[in-house]
Amino acid sequence: MSESVYKVIELVGTSTESWEKAARAAVERAGESLRDLRVAEVSELDMSLVDGKVQLYRAKVKVSFKYAD
Repeated sequence: MSESVYKVIELVGTSTESWEKAARAAVERAGESLRDLRVAEVSELDMSLVDGKVQLYRAKVKVSFKYAD
């Protein structure tokens, strides 16, 4: 069995609708430029507020992909 190495990066996705859509936006955008995505982990959720109202949902997502030379 061969060994593999994976790189982990952290992204922040945003959405005006929900945390789920914010996380999905981060993963889908990463998938446009990174190959072989393996795992996505939501590490933090927060909201941007304006005048006490939710402006944006934000999801901090750790994404791993297979490391290639």
